[in-house]
Amino acid sequence: MCAMKKTVVPSVLVLVLLLAVAIKAEAQQSPKVPRIGILEPSTSASISARIEAFRQGLRELGYVEGKNITIEYRYADGKSERIPDLAAELVNLKVDLIVTSQTPTVLAIKKASSTIPIVFFFLSFPVENGIVNSFARPGGSATGLTTLSEELNGKRLELLKETSPTIARVGVFSNPANPTQPLEWKGIQAAAVALRLKLQSLNVRSGADFDVAFEAALKQRAQALINLPEAIFTMNLKRITEFATKNKLPAMCSNPQAVDGGCLMSYGANQPDLYRRGATYVDKILKGAKPADLPVEQPTKFEFVINLKTAKQIGLTIPPNVLARADKVIK
Repeated sequence: MCAMKKTVVPSVLVLVLLLAVAIKAEAQQSPKVPRIGILEPSTSASISARIEAFRQGLRELGYVEGKNITIEYRYADGKSERIPDLAAELVNLKVDLIVTSQTPTVLAIKKASSTIPIVFFFLSFPVENGIVNSFARPGGSATGLTTLSEELNGKRLELLKETSPTIARVGVFSNPANPTQPLEWKGIQAAAVALRLKLQSLNVRSGADFDVAFEAALKQRAQALINLPEAIFTMNLKRITEFATKNKLPAMCSNPQAVDGGCLMSYGANQPDLYRRGATYVDKILKGAKPADLPVEQPTKFEFVINLKTAKQIGLTIPPNVLARADKVIK
């Protein structure tokens, strides 16, 4: 019996040592797969092209979803009250960073965690809203790309006036629940004064408010429509465009996708390009860079899109000088 015990003990020790070596070797061969979160205020369907552009940007940098990177997707589906819970959910999953697109989501993430890195794809007024200290030195947990919204809203209004020179009153869809909207309104109001246009505020906080906003636009005799950039309008593009077309109102949308859906025209930064560029921030942060040290970048590609089918439906002839400046014309 003693001889058997002496034989078994060394064998067990050898097995334990071999198992430890195997586990260590496996750990060395399987580095930690980074996990990132995506938090968007709208629906997955409404921004699918942008998300695919982001994934393409990751692939260009060598990241393959499901292989060497994991992505957790969270969409608020236009319900702003869900955003804080979704932000907390991603933080509790201990993701390495979170990417997002609008001010309410960034603020919710920062409230859920003061340390988790945040990359925003396109953001209006990040300095004014206290998200970064400056473009050159963000100085906190967030960085990414801005949209130059103040300048773009003024340009949209200018193009709308050039397209329909006789308009005097413009209905502006805005969401006062979004902290950037008062700043957006201030910028577009300044442009309106220069163009001698009167703006009519059409407030929409949720999908249930659109019918009231449409009624107000008709009551106030709006001669054209424009929407400030906001998730609620991205999700309800069809309702806006159908109302504008039915009432023969020229409409300027902030999202080029809206023109494919029937909006008369749009002007703004190329959003898929911003999402694709956002992947470079993710790469740098995963490799050790701090958001505080990564400057906020501005858009470099802009799009002016016109839908001639819609123009015909509302009885509007697009001036040749405006048509010549379009990057894309839908016929």
